[in-house]
Amino acid sequence: MPVIELFLHVNGISRTLTVDPRMSLLDLLRERLGLTGSKKGCDHGQCGACTVLIDGRRANACLALAVAHDGAAVTTVEGLAAGPAGELDPLQEAFIRHDAFQCGYCTPGQLCSAAGMLIEPGPSAITEDLAGDPPLTLAEIRERMSGNLCRCGAYVNIVRAIAAIDPAGAER
Repeated sequence: MPVIELFLHVNGISRTLTVDPRMSLLDLLRERLGLTGSKKGCDHGQCGACTVLIDGRRANACLALAVAHDGAAVTTVEGLAAGPAGELDPLQEAFIRHDAFQCGYCTPGQLCSAAGMLIEPGPSAITEDLAGDPPLTLAEIRERMSGNLCRCGAYVNIVRAIAAIDPAGAER
């Protein structure tokens, strides 16, 4: 089987890798780079446990072929922590403060999805005013996060944690 060389910026680190063209981004992250935060839940793009940011936009890493993202910037849950000492992102701190997880399996995908959702412009399917950028009400957050499932049912606290963060990423 032929291999392809690709270049990625993963959590701020430039990497050149040789991969099988059939390898998913999720498998590349977990198996080749040791970034096991993103989880393989359903492996069909239905649960959101594998959500990462590709060039700042949310994506299911299990459905993304690694070679299709040559040159992309990929952020995993490990890359959300910032600073030289690896301080937690305000979103991560809000998840802790609002008890927004139980078993924790879906939490990395929830965090990456929330980080992407906070910077995505535009209305969702439930927003009545389809012009402009609607306020992030609890209903709007629930709608925008609907692609991420939690078997434990921590949704109420997940939404509260996200609502505690303003769109610029700082805690309110």
